[in-house]
Amino acid sequence: MSGHRRKTAAALAATAAISLFASACTGQSNSGASDDASKETTINFWHGWSAPNEVKGIQATVDAFEKAHPNIHVKVVGNMTDDKINQALRAGGSTAPDVVSSFTTNNVGKFCSSKAFVDLNPFLKKDGIDAAKTFPKAMNEYTQFDGVRCTVPLLGDAYGLYYNKDAFKAAGIANPPKTWSELAAAAKKLTKTKGDSYEQLGFMPNYHGYESTTEHYLGGWDPEYFDADGKSNIAKDPAFADMLTTQKKLVDDLGGYEKLEKYRTSFGDEWGAKHPFHTGQVAMQLDGEWRLGMAEESKPEFEIGVAPMPVADDERDTYGKGYLTGTVAGIAATSQKQNAAWELVKYMTTDTDAVVNFANAIHNVPSTLDALKSPKLKYDPRFKTFLDIAANPNSTTTPPSVNGGAYLMSLQNLGFDIEKGKQKDIKAGLEKTAEEIDAAIAQAK
Repeated sequence: MSGHRRKTAAALAATAAISLFASACTGQSNSGASDDASKETTINFWHGWSAPNEVKGIQATVDAFEKAHPNIHVKVVGNMTDDKINQALRAGGSTAPDVVSSFTTNNVGKFCSSKAFVDLNPFLKKDGIDAAKTFPKAMNEYTQFDGVRCTVPLLGDAYGLYYNKDAFKAAGIANPPKTWSELAAAAKKLTKTKGDSYEQLGFMPNYHGYESTTEHYLGGWDPEYFDADGKSNIAKDPAFADMLTTQKKLVDDLGGYEKLEKYRTSFGDEWGAKHPFHTGQVAMQLDGEWRLGMAEESKPEFEIGVAPMPVADDERDTYGKGYLTGTVAGIAATSQKQNAAWELVKYMTTDTDAVVNFANAIHNVPSTLDALKSPKLKYDPRFKTFLDIAANPNSTTTPPSVNGGAYLMSLQNLGFDIEKGKQKDIKAGLEKTAEEIDAAIAQAK
């Protein structure tokens, strides 16, 4: 995926914009669903892709749809942020989007609870589509909230571990680590110090280390973010304290927060050729499927290995799973052409060839179980790691919430305080953060 939209902080920050977006559409979920999709019509499709190969890939999908549905014409508008979508839905009119694609999966709870997007369950039922049997488990979970499915998956992201095979060989490490204890041991073995810094760091554990966020790390555990009553569960589920403790220990074992942060400031941009994994500054990197192509394009001086991210020590039997997220598609509640809009959404997200062709075009993970197994998929053999993570029923995601990704921001802020030693009592920190999360959710309702 293109870098401009994979930055976690940016995705979380979009919560505020979506709040406006959602409120603009409240109460509109059943409007305009009586159009005749067999008649000549034009619908507007807004998406956020902007890189040339992405724009070309989505246009090819739309072209194939129009060929199969010659009466439905699609006007495509790309490079659209959630902010711009919000403004268009507020303004309404014939140029407003009917179909919307969003990269901000954290905000599905907002989309659904506010009725900004229509409930797709009736459309799926009408066409005999069983979402649980169509989409991978985690993707199926992050596209619905509180019994309402207002989005469906449109390609996905899977997170794994990239490793420097040459550095592994030099350090006498035969295989990639499967547990966090093995990750820590390998990281220490791969680390070469140089004065008060590093010549090579085995792994950058700090949360500012690009994709090294609390929720991505927790993909190696089996976290329950909320209890049955919708209350924050982070202080009760031992997975959270265990992950935070494990990460903090690795920070300390590799030289401490300040030393690591100083080294981190020497890293190149996450989306450029001077990324620290590309240059050999770090020997292992947590990242998404898009990193493989970017790393190879930078022509590294070592062989790249790809594996699932290590799991918690007591989760060893679930090795192979990972954290999943992705792009979602929905129908704007303000649309007066919802049946025609559904034909496009259905085609893009459930037609196996359409999903496979788009995945091939932009090098993302397919978002249906059938597409993940398709012989038409074209990929580097190492990319199969991410396909397997997506299909793994043990893979996890972060659940939707009524106030979007605010709860993840709260947890991440606690992680920042713990790794730098500002919050020494992890249990107390989790209890306070859980209260903060519950208060914010109550206010958002």
